Amino acid sequence: MRDFSHYMREDCTGGDLDKWTELRTAYHVARLGTVSAAAEALQLHRATVNRHIDALEAAIGTKIFLRHARGYTLTEAGEEVLRVAQKADEMIEDLAGRVKGGSGQIDGEIKLTLLAPFAGFLMEAIQKFRIENPQCAVRIDVTEDLARLEYGEAHIALRAGNKPDHPDYVVTHFGEITFNLYAHDSYLTRYGPAGIHNSFEGHAFVLPDFPLERLPFGAWIQDNVNPRAVALSSRDVGVIERAVYSGIGLGFLSDAEAQKRDNLRVILPATADWTVTGWLITHVDLHRTEKVQAMLSCIKHFKSKQDR
Repeated sequence: MRDFSHYMREDCTGGDLDKWTELRTAYHVARLGTVSAAAEALQLHRATVNRHIDALEAAIGTKIFLRHARGYTLTEAGEEVLRVAQKADEMIEDLAGRVKGGSGQIDGEIKLTLLAPFAGFLMEAIQKFRIENPQCAVRIDVTEDLARLEYGEAHIALRAGNKPDHPDYVVTHFGEITFNLYAHDSYLTRYGPAGIHNSFEGHAFVLPDFPLERLPFGAWIQDNVNPRAVALSSRDVGVIERAVYSGIGLGFLSDAEAQKRDNLRVILPATADWTVTGWLITHVDLHRTEKVQAMLSCIKHFKSKQDR
C-alpha cells in the first residue's frame, strides 16, 4: 500500500489549492458514488469533476477509481487517498471554524466509538460539550470493534484492555473500570442471599452474550455458573443492566454504574482481575483539531471529578 499522507501534508496544507480542490472532489465522488452526485454537492459541472479526477490520478501516478455503469468504486490506492482526503476535510473544516468570527463556536459532527459499559461515563461530558457547542452534533457508535480512526470512522475511540500501539494513534489513559456481581433487593427478597458464604444453588443469572475469554469475569462465570441457571443473555450491555435492575437475576455491572442506583447489593468481594483499563484514542492528524480537543477536555474534566 502506497502512503499518500505526504500529499495532504505538503500540498494541501502548503498552499496548493488546486491539489486540495482535486482531492476534495475525489472525496465527494468516493463518498457519494457518482460524478453527478458529487457535482451537485460541490456545485460544479460534471466535466469539471471528471477533470479534477483525471488531474489527481495523473499527479499521484495511479488510478484511484474503477469506472463502471453504476458509478465509481475505489481502487486499493483510492482507499488510501480517501483516508487522506477525509483527514484533510476535517482539518480544513476545523481551520474554517477557528477563523470564522473568532467566536470559538464548533459546528458539524463529532463521532465517538466506545464499548457499551463506557457509555454512562460520558453522558455528563457530552452534556457539557453540547452546552458549550450547541451547533456540533455528537454521534456515538457502540461496538466491540476498534474503529479505524485513520479512515475517519471516528474522531475519538474509548477502548479497554491493552494499550493500543498503532504508530499514528494518540493514546491517553482514561482510568480503571471495576466490575462486580450485583443483585437488586427485589431479587434477593424472592430468592434469598447469595455470595461466597451462601450457595448459588437456585439462583438465576443475567449474562452478556460474549465469548467468556473477552470478559474480565469470564473465568469466574466458567467455574461457577451452570448454563441452566442463565435466565437471560444479551449482546446489549444495556439490556443486562436493566435486567439486573428489574430483579431478573444476578449480573455483572461496573461499580461506577451500580453505585448510581438504589437497592443494588454487591454480592462478591472486590477482585483485581475484574478491573479493565480504559484508553482514549485519537488519530495524530486530527488530535489537535478544535472539536476533538473540546470533547477530550470535557471527558477528562468529568473523569477527574469521578475519580475524586
